[in-house]
Amino acid sequence: MVPEKITPHDAFSDARLVARYVDGPPRIVPGFADMQRMSTLLLAERVPDGGRVLVVGAGGGLELKTFAQAYPTWTFDGVDPSSKMIELAVQTLGTLASRVQLHEGTIDAAPAGPFDAATCLLTMHFLSLPERLRTAVEVRRRLKPGSPFVVVHMSIPAEQDERTSWMSRYAAFAISSGIDAHDAQKSSQAIKAHLNILSPQQDESILREAGFSRISLFYVGFTFRGWVAYA
Repeated sequence: MVPEKITPHDAFSDARLVARYVDGPPRIVPGFADMQRMSTLLLAERVPDGGRVLVVGAGGGLELKTFAQAYPTWTFDGVDPSSKMIELAVQTLGTLASRVQLHEGTIDAAPAGPFDAATCLLTMHFLSLPERLRTAVEVRRRLKPGSPFVVVHMSIPAEQDERTSWMSRYAAFAISSGIDAHDAQKSSQAIKAHLNILSPQQDESILREAGFSRISLFYVGFTFRGWVAYA
């Protein structure tokens, strides 16, 4: 969640905001828990016992905890550019942290692999189009052939009237989840100003250009969409 009047960099470097992060996604992402559960099941279709999974944007540790609890033999490498978010991930994971290696930085900080699967949940909308493509290329380079890549982020039609409608719905959902109406509207404005939200067509094109195939939409929750694609 991007708080009012705060840039994404500030949001993930301010200790007070980071401490509140784990409460945010379930209140602004429709079906957040089920989206994570579906992501886990998509990984499990291909990840074997003892499999190794790369998690891009792992700060906070929410998806890492979900994956690790569901499949006790899997191990994980997580990358995130925020040291404070990595610290939060360690707290979130608790004893599960013994199966996770966390790396501070962008995709370049991730080990070479090869990995059995990768995820990037609620992260790509922070990246510019060139950096998003580069990240997807580097993820694919680290995957075994045929391995799944599960990606979820904000993605809405390019037309301005459509964008206005969907961002209003984003705010309405946040308000219905108990977020103060003023804060929800400010958050919506901050997202428009600071995030790089592409259209679904652009998002799928990036995955294809990065070398992924069999790209399938598996999740839509108002402004958020999720795909699974294969290396």
